Amino acid sequence: MGDGFVFIEIIIFAMIAAFLVYRLRSVLGRRTGEERERPNPFTASPAPTKPDNVVTLPERNRPRPDAAPLSDAPVSDEPLSLAASIDQIRAADPTFDEKHFLEGAKAAFGMIVDAFARGDTATLRPLLADDVYASFDRVIRDREAAGEQHEARIEYVREAEVVEARLDAARTARVTVRLVTDQINVVRDRNGAVIDGDPKALVENVDVWTFARNTRSRDPNWSLVEVRPVQ
Repeated sequence: MGDGFVFIEIIIFAMIAAFLVYRLRSVLGRRTGEERERPNPFTASPAPTKPDNVVTLPERNRPRPDAAPLSDAPVSDEPLSLAASIDQIRAADPTFDEKHFLEGAKAAFGMIVDAFARGDTATLRPLLADDVYASFDRVIRDREAAGEQHEARIEYVREAEVVEARLDAARTARVTVRLVTDQINVVRDRNGAVIDGDPKALVENVDVWTFARNTRSRDPNWSLVEVRPVQ
């Protein structure tokens, strides 16, 4: 009689365990080997098949028309107004939207500043043009050789505006953004002592960054091609 009760208890416990496993699998899901990586924070919506290459500004994921109106119109060497230059870029790439571009530029700025401070060259490499990356990498290596640590945190983006735009003869769009931010910047020595900056003081920074993209390419990504800090 006692053995019968033990057997019944074992069956009941087994059923409960099977039920719990089923519930966990339904809540947590199962890995299939096809899960997406964490979405790129600079896209308006995650692209299912596009690799995480360089910063993708919002509104870049819509399919481009096979032939955009005026995209083959000759590019004038005469200086154009900012509005005319933006119109020229939009004619070559109808998906370009200044407002969404600025939002993406601000996001890219924060990501690059953070990665540079942490010395994260793996993150920086696909976001920057070759010569810009070489400059960033050189500073990072010099900092590491000196045993210094850089802390940078953007507290506020006060202003962000497109100040220059240009479409060259090769149909490469270059858009320059002026960013005014409040940041905390600190440099510490190998022992953690502050040698520059104040961890409690906000400092206003003005930066002028230029992003570029070949509008003839199916690659929708922009990369940072020039940095002009303003004192």
